[in-house]
Amino acid sequence: MIITTTPSIEGRTILEYKGVVTGENIIGANFFKDFMAGIRDFIGGRSGSYEKVLREAKDTSIAEMMQNAEALGANAIVGIDIDYETIGQGNSMLMVTCSGTAVRI
Repeated sequence: MIITTTPSIEGRTILEYKGVVTGENIIGANFFKDFMAGIRDFIGGRSGSYEKVLREAKDTSIAEMMQNAEALGANAIVGIDIDYETIGQGNSMLMVTCSGTAVRI
């Protein structure tokens, strides 16, 4: 499946618009507490373990969005957008969402 942030796919014609599709993922409650502690330990540096968790959450959201598009009979998604939001009491959880338009090319 082709996915892109652009509204079209160069060299391809969109034959049918199937609808908006989404994918969501929420990272557990201790993520931000651990993250802030990690920041103190890695001032000025990067935390590979947390970057890995964020990447996995993004990948899971995209995979869910693609499954939803396939269920609609789409073979591509255009105009995708990925957002990161803190939620929950004390903003202790991170929600990763993605959305796009499922199309048939």
